[in-house]
Amino acid sequence: MTTSYAQAHSLENIEMLELYREAGFSGRVGWGKTPAVLVIDMAAAWTAPEEELGSNVEDVMDATVAVLTAARSKGLPVIFTTMAYDPAFIEAGPVTTAKTPHIKGMLRGSERVQLRPELERTEMEPLIEKPHASAFFGTNVLSMLVGQGVDTVIVVGVSTSGCIRSTCESAFNNNLHVIVPKEAVGDRSHTAHQAALLDIDARMADVESLENVIKHIENL
Repeated sequence: MTTSYAQAHSLENIEMLELYREAGFSGRVGWGKTPAVLVIDMAAAWTAPEEELGSNVEDVMDATVAVLTAARSKGLPVIFTTMAYDPAFIEAGPVTTAKTPHIKGMLRGSERVQLRPELERTEMEPLIEKPHASAFFGTNVLSMLVGQGVDTVIVVGVSTSGCIRSTCESAFNNNLHVIVPKEAVGDRSHTAHQAALLDIDARMADVESLENVIKHIENL
């Protein structure tokens, strides 16, 4: 049977999963005792299809809201991120602006860097303006998590191949348990999404179904 290019890089490809496992990847870390939710870049620039960076991620939005509803019902910490800069873009630096010139549209205070209203962020839920892809790089996210005794992060949002992957890697490198509900992350490229999700699951996080993640939160 012929395997499509997208399927060849997906979590549903048993042959590729076995290849990773035989190479010593894809172990299961599971949950720690105290989870928090990191909501990555669910702002207009990434979630409006007409935007340069945007795509249709309404299903991801619905899944993210479901995770937030469960987390808030249990009083779990929630941290949001966006990317925003002053007009000089000193926070980003010349290499970043040259490699990813789309950030020149990410002006602090503009509509495109504002969170989507469906997320219903409260004043007790920090909004971090991160200068680079990872929620941990150049921010105080790790310090906030440590301060609240968090040992597990549930990572949701966009984009799977960029800021989600980078955030998962940083969390893993800081010895945090990382959980990714697969329906609650998305990307403008289906192929990039599938490949990144497989890589995230193999190297740095446990990719789980939305149903299982919510069930675990509800049982805390």
